[in-house]
Amino acid sequence: MKPIHLLYLLALIKLILPFFLQDPAWGPHRDEFLYLAEARHMAWGYMEVPPLLSVFAWLTNFLGGATWAIKIWPSLGGALTYLLAGRLVLHLGGRWFALVLAWMPFVAGAWLRIHFLFQPNFLDIFFWTAMAYGLTRFQQSEKPLHLYMAGLSFGLGMLSKYTMVFYATGLMAGLLLTWDRKILTNRHFYYAIGLSFLLFLPNLLWQVRNGFPVIYHMKALHDGLLQYVSNSDFLKDQLLYNVATLFTWVTGLVWVARTKQYRFIAWAFFVTLALLMVGHGKSYYSQGAYPILFAFGAPVLEAWTNKWWKIGMIAFSLFIGIRLAPLLLPFKAPAPLAAYYVRHPLASKVGFLRWEDLQDHSLPQDFADMLSWEEMTQKVANAYASLNSTEKARTLLFCDNYGEAGAVNYYGPKYHLPPAYSDNASFLYWMPRDFDQFEVLLLVTDDKQEMQHAFIKEFKEVQLVDSITNPYAREHGSLIILLKGPSEAFRQAFRDKIDKSKLKTTAEGAVQTLKPNPLEDGGALH
Repeated sequence: MKPIHLLYLLALIKLILPFFLQDPAWGPHRDEFLYLAEARHMAWGYMEVPPLLSVFAWLTNFLGGATWAIKIWPSLGGALTYLLAGRLVLHLGGRWFALVLAWMPFVAGAWLRIHFLFQPNFLDIFFWTAMAYGLTRFQQSEKPLHLYMAGLSFGLGMLSKYTMVFYATGLMAGLLLTWDRKILTNRHFYYAIGLSFLLFLPNLLWQVRNGFPVIYHMKALHDGLLQYVSNSDFLKDQLLYNVATLFTWVTGLVWVARTKQYRFIAWAFFVTLALLMVGHGKSYYSQGAYPILFAFGAPVLEAWTNKWWKIGMIAFSLFIGIRLAPLLLPFKAPAPLAAYYVRHPLASKVGFLRWEDLQDHSLPQDFADMLSWEEMTQKVANAYASLNSTEKARTLLFCDNYGEAGAVNYYGPKYHLPPAYSDNASFLYWMPRDFDQFEVLLLVTDDKQEMQHAFIKEFKEVQLVDSITNPYAREHGSLIILLKGPSEAFRQAFRDKIDKSKLKTTAEGAVQTLKPNPLEDGGALH
């Protein structure tokens, strides 16, 4: 078999492998519901992410929204990222073993999960890799086309995830620190930068028109989650994510650091990690910096090692990868998987079961976010079916968070439900403008104390209909409540709440404080 044919075969295996590893009991992830919802409101930007992911979400909706149509895009992104790394391996003189060695991180490490969740991360990793690939190939060939590939990758990357700017800054710093005249004095390099700016410009204008919601989103992330990210944990995770192939990327990093032509790649790696640590970025934000290192390291190890070392490296990667795979993909139904983790020697020791609340749970948070969404929708449908036709016509279906609203809208047509709304995440932009018409509020909330809040007294009739009972779901205990006959005071307070939420999502509003809401005492509606 020719090496190029092996490259395509390994990419195909990478594409289809996750579909054989996940148990069919699991549904879409809460974030996936949000991105599918955004595709029903196409725009040049959203509160959480730039617009490119919504294009793939639109295609998923067009294909019927089945689970395979959701998962195919991250799997394809992983396969294409490996193709780039593998092509560079071949350009660097690598052959069969180097191709296999560069492939191992894609099937024996954290990328198994990253490339099976429909989130911006798979695009981020691909475009980081493509940008570095373009610059590296220009060093080898001096063809301007590769500079334009790097520019195109940066522009499309900025339309995928704003963390693209970290690696772009790292690469530019690397070029400056090594004073790479071949690139820095080439006019096509600056034309490529101009091209990337033109690609990103529509999203930038959207941010301007909407008051830079990205600033509010990043502030909310920092205040809620990123402030707890320590530099020691960040660095530990860098080793953990690719521990099965540690020797490959370390070899690649050392080799590019010692090779003048490619030294900018080493500087880019260190500068990017430093920027992420200063900004308290999540540890997986850096993963796009690794495929290029694997591509450099694999041919070096192929050339330097004998047969027994090669067998040992592959055996080690497979041994670690097989041990980690059950932690990265849900290969069993929830209850058996939770029982399996009790016996797994690594599940709790390395933090796989730790959630954003910094506590260990029965399942990883990503897995708990894939449970009970249809159960919730069924129970919402039962509550809606209890209303008469007049009440149904004047019902507002409101959800506490984007996962609930996205899931109800995903499964809702099957159960003949009206659209679900929320003031959480980008759903805030899609809230109806007129709140005077609804007489029934069908509320889905993850606040288990919702019935104790003061606003409940502002309705003539309140009924706690049901709750989510799956103990493994992150939404366990979420309530479904029917509220009829709202007071005028509640209507006004609800309008004020939505207006306040919209103002807060702007850069200016994030630092302003509105007058207190007289009904505000916590709860999903406050």
